[in-house]
Amino acid sequence: MGLKWIDSRELAIELAEQFPDIDPRTVRFTDLREWILALDHFDDDPEHCGERVLEAVQQCWIEEAD
Repeated sequence: MGLKWIDSRELAIELAEQFPDIDPRTVRFTDLREWILALDHFDDDPEHCGERVLEAVQQCWIEEAD
C-alpha cells in the first residue's frame, strides 16, 4: 500500500531516511513536494497537495530530526 498526502509522519520518516544530511527547516516547499513525489512508496495524486499538506510533512520531519 502506497503513502498518501495525509500520511505526514510516514512521509517525514521516509524523507529523513532518504535525506539524512538535510535540515528540514531549510527545505523549500517546491523541493519538498518533488522529493515526496519521487519516494518509492508514494502513491497519490500530485494535484492533491497544498501548502498545508507540505507544512504538516515538514513539521513532522523537524520533529523526527530533533
